[in-house]
Parts: sequence; structure tokens; C-alpha cells
Amino acid sequence: MSTAINFKNMVEKWQTGHSTVVSHWSGTFQEYLDLVKSKPKLSRNAYQRMFDMIVESGTEEYIDFKKQIIRYKFFDDKENNGKDAVFGLDVQLMKLVNVLKAAALGYGTEKRVILLHGPVGSAKSTICRRLKKGLEAYSKTDNGALFTFEWVDDHGKTDGLFGKDVKVFPSPMNEEPLLLIPEEMRTQFCEEINRGQDGDFRVKIVGDLCPPSRFIFKGLMDKYNGDLMKVLSHVRVKRMFISEADRIGIGTFQPKDEKNQDSTELTGDINYRKIAEYGSDSDPRAFNFDGEFNVANRGMIEFVEVLKLDVAFLYDLLGASQEHMVKPKKFAQTYIDEVIIGHTNEPEYRKLQDNEFMEALRDRTVKIDIPYITRLNQEINIYKKDYNSQRLRGISIAPHTIEVAAMWAILTRLEKPKKANLTRLQKLKLYNGKTLANFTEDNVKELRKETTREGLDGISPRYIQDKLSNALVMAQQMNKGSVNPFMVMNELESGLKHHSLISNEELKQEYKELLSVIKQEYEEIIKSEVQRAISADEGALQRLCGNYIDNVKAYTQKEKVRNPYTGYDDEPDERLMRAIEEKIEIPESRKDDFRREVMNYIGALSLDGKKFNYKMNERLHKALELKLFEDQKDSIKLTSLVSSVTDKDTQEKIDIVKSRLIKDFGYDEISATDVLHYVASIFARGDVKNK
Repeated sequence: MSTAINFKNMVEKWQTGHSTVVSHWSGTFQEYLDLVKSKPKLSRNAYQRMFDMIVESGTEEYIDFKKQIIRYKFFDDKENNGKDAVFGLDVQLMKLVNVLKAAALGYGTEKRVILLHGPVGSAKSTICRRLKKGLEAYSKTDNGALFTFEWVDDHGKTDGLFGKDVKVFPSPMNEEPLLLIPEEMRTQFCEEINRGQDGDFRVKIVGDLCPPSRFIFKGLMDKYNGDLMKVLSHVRVKRMFISEADRIGIGTFQPKDEKNQDSTELTGDINYRKIAEYGSDSDPRAFNFDGEFNVANRGMIEFVEVLKLDVAFLYDLLGASQEHMVKPKKFAQTYIDEVIIGHTNEPEYRKLQDNEFMEALRDRTVKIDIPYITRLNQEINIYKKDYNSQRLRGISIAPHTIEVAAMWAILTRLEKPKKANLTRLQKLKLYNGKTLANFTEDNVKELRKETTREGLDGISPRYIQDKLSNALVMAQQMNKGSVNPFMVMNELESGLKHHSLISNEELKQEYKELLSVIKQEYEEIIKSEVQRAISADEGALQRLCGNYIDNVKAYTQKEKVRNPYTGYDDEPDERLMRAIEEKIEIPESRKDDFRREVMNYIGALSLDGKKFNYKMNERLHKALELKLFEDQKDSIKLTSLVSSVTDKDTQEKIDIVKSRLIKDFGYDEISATDVLHYVASIFARGDVKNK
């Protein structure tokens, strides 16, 4: 069997899939104008392109506690298998997209810095990374195509205007080719190119050429005595592809030590090697327009921890946001077209609020809060992205392990409910969409409104990920095949002692107490699962249900029940009915109402020609399972697992329960055995609740 790799074949398939020949288009300025005429959106600005990119990935609308939410599928990051997917922040992402939409329409937010604000680990960087990766991918599609230009001197006619022996001089800031059209012509040109266009989009030319292109343009105009067509004959338009790695269309700036910070990192610097060639440090060809603002032109710039920047850098942001201009050293203000996004943690933002000298920056900022997730199923998704069967080899994660870690993280973020009859755990369940007695959707909306800092404090997902990783490594070192919730909870608790962001001992104690709450909740979950696995005998449940319904029917109709064994008519078995009803806490005073409710439901089904099944009534189903569990647990003798003395008949029954845990609840052999042993120890203590 050959192990050789046919790399040539792989390359051919890749090139076919990427359509490289078509995508790397280049042509004359006139050919580009023809392209824009046929597809005006080629001339979009950075905000318009980013907004279209997000919307074109698709949306999904849903109602969350009576509030209509739009979920933007772009943030699912499906093209990268969800590597940078953003979970549980649909409302915040809606606000972000609304800001981009307003900017795309020219309503004013295009003159603002978008500031993502929130606690550490709340996905601010992930959102920026997703936008940057998205722009890279979008620029490679037909809908996301964008173009720039380069000056060309194939025949040496420009007398070295581009530089000594330089035949091609690329636009250093990857500018929009339409900026080559003189200011006096733009109104007439736009009217002409927009005439007869379908849709709402209209070509609009805003901005000026960068200093080097402006220098060359003026030099050629002088050479050709103002003949614009001859000047443009030296222009070659080409398709450009946004790439962070190649520093095209994406800039990233992060604070450094104050002694090492230099504003030239943002706006470029003099190229001293070229001063000798061009004779002056004010010649734009002797300047490197490679600052982060320059390379981000046509795309976006991300300011990491933006408010940690030196004040001098923040001043650069003022002009960049309001006027879309930056000031390179020794040159006039230079036009930029890019989305400016910064992100910051709360301590830095508070400093900004307290600094009266930074009013101008605050006024030019659109703040979007990015809090921690407070919805359990979304928090679980964060960890399942990294800890799943595809990524883990040789070790498994027991059911509910990730769930309990996520529950604890969310409990630390929730504010204590003001209602005396509501616990934080119940609040978590309400937020996650579970219905609780006496609580409506309006109540949940009120709970959210009464909070002031919910989601802005608490444990970050990074801490949970670190402790899950520790538990996995320890399990591998100890040759355990499965990581269970208790291993993770131990890691979570021990890590609090040295948590770098929590110095308050009272807060640490509170978090430890919340771990006890989670442990108790986990015990109830696995007891319930084992109970259901024991009582999952379909035939036995059907028989028990039939017996109950026969007795309820006789009771409500004041009749007797035929005893199949003796053949006599007996009174309805009150003891049996109450034994079932008590499992779901139906009080004696309400038993008649419950029984009539069941019979009315069966009667309504019968009128529709349908047959009643116990699974149709969730409360009755649960009651029957608990009753059957009570009847069968002694025959199974699960507590014998604690003493490790099990007869053959009992072992067979236990194996059946174990197989149900594996089949119906997602356990594997190791975790199913562990859970049965643990629940057995609870039963041995007599610590069983009928929940």
C-alpha cells in the first residue's frame, strides 16, 4: 500500500476550489469603472462592507421573555467549526450590529469609536477576532470583493517619479481607486454612475489620496499638462484581499511599556534609507505609511485594552474617529476608511469616567457592554466547544461535569434575588427557560430589570476552562478513564485560594458556599437519573398506570373496581392512588381536583379519537416512575454495591440499570459504574428525597 502524498493533485483541487485565476483580477481604471457600474457595492466603505458581511451570513429571530431577539449567524463561526463562536450574547451583538448599520447608513456612528466594555474573559477579544477573520474570508468572496490600485511605469516614461528603477509603486494604504477622480468631477461622476441603478445603494466618493499617491498624481499631472487620461493610464487596478498576517486591511494595536510607546506605530515613520535617494525627509516616498491606522485602511483596527493607552495615543483616536483623518509626522492629515473598535475592562473604563480631561473621547465613544453569560445552556456551549469527544482522546467526561461547572460560574454572576421565596439556583433555572410555580415571563423580566451589575462580576469562563483542564490532566496521570463532577468541583474550590482576581475573603467564602449548592443539586440530578433508570420498565409503568386510571375512574364516577384475581368488585384502592399522588406532592385536599383533571384530559382525548398514554402527562409520568422506583429498589438491592456483596440475580438487575444509564443518559461504562456506587452510598444513608 502506497503512502506517498500526491501534493500536486491537492494543489490543483485547492486552486479549483478557490478560483485563484478569477479572483486575482487586475485591469485598467476604465475597466474598474465598468465593474463598479455593474456592481456598485464594490465601492462600499468599511462600515458598509462589515455590516453586509454580518447580515449576509443569515439571521434567526426568536422571542426571549417577550422580547424579540435577532441572532446573527455570522457569530456562530461555522466556517471554522465554531472556533471563535460567540454564545449567549445575542442582545449585545444586536446592539453592535445596529451601531454598524447606523454607521453604514451614515447616521453618525461612523464617527465614533466602538468600545466593547466588560469583565475579563467575557468574549470581547473573541468578537473582534471573529470580525477580523470574517473580513479576511469575506474579501475572498464575490460579494465581498474590493479593489485597490498601483502606479505602473512599464516603459520608463515617468523620469523616476516612482523612485529609482521602480516600475511599480503600490498604493501604500490600499486605497479605493475612485479616490483618483478629482474632487471637481466627483458629483457629476456619481450622478452618472448611479443613474438607473436598482436598489438603495448609491456610489459615493469620500476622502482623498494618501500623500505618496497624491504626490505621484500631481507629478504626472504636471508632466502631462493636466491630461487626466494619460495620468490614469499609469494606474492598474487590482483586487485586494484583507489579511491580518500580511497587514492588509486589519490593524491591531495594544499598549506597551510607556518608554517603548511611539505614536509612529499608529501613523508610520520616516524611512531613513530612502532620504538619500529622494533628498528630503518630507518627501512622501521616503515615508513608510505602515502604522496600524494605515494598514487597517479599508478594513478595521482593533485597540486591545484601549484605555490603557497613553493619553497622547488617545488623542490620535479623536481625529481618526470624528474626521476619519490621521496625522503622520511632517505630512498633512491623511484620510482613512476603517472601523475602529476598542475593548476594555471595567477598572480602566471607570478611570475614563473619572478623568474630566477625556470628555472629548467619551463623547466620541459608543459603549457596548459585553457581560458574562447568565444563561446556563449557552455557558455550557462555551466549554463543549473545547471539551468534547472529538478533541479528547483516551479519556471521557462524565455527564453533568461541564454542566455543574457552568452552573457554579453563573451562580457567582447572579445577584441575590430580592424576593425572599427565590434562591439564586431557582433564578438560574428561570433565566434558562425553566418554568417554576408562581413565576411568569413578566416576573423574569422584572428580575432582570431589578439588577444593577448582573453579569459584570463573578467567575470568568477562563477560570472554568483552566480547572477543567487541570481535572483532565490529573485524571490521565492517575489512569482514570473518566473525569467526574466531583473532581472538577474540587479543582474549582482549591483554585479559589490563589485566584489572582479575588482578594476578598468574604467573596471567596460565598463562592465556596455556592459550590455546596451545586453539589447538592448534582446529587439530586443523579439520584433522579438512577431512579428513572431503575423504573424505566415500560411494561411495568403501563400496568401501574392502567391500575391507577381504573381506580381513579371508579373513584370519580363513584363505582367499584373489578378485582381480576378474586372476580369481586372492590372499593377503589385509595392507598395505591395516594401512594402515587404523594410522589408529586399532591396534598390530600387537592386529590379530587387532580383526579378529575386526569379523567377530563382522558375524556378530551377520547373525543378526538386518541388513546391516553402516561407519557402525555408529565406530572403523572414522574409520579409513576417514582412509585415504581420505590417498589423496585428493594428487589434490586442497589445498596449492596456499597458492601460489594452482590448475588447473581441482583447483579443482573444492576447491569440492566447500568445499560439504561449508558443508553438513555449518555454515560459510559466507567461513569455509569461510578454514579451507581455514589447513589448507592446515598441510599445506604437513607438520604433519598422524592423530587
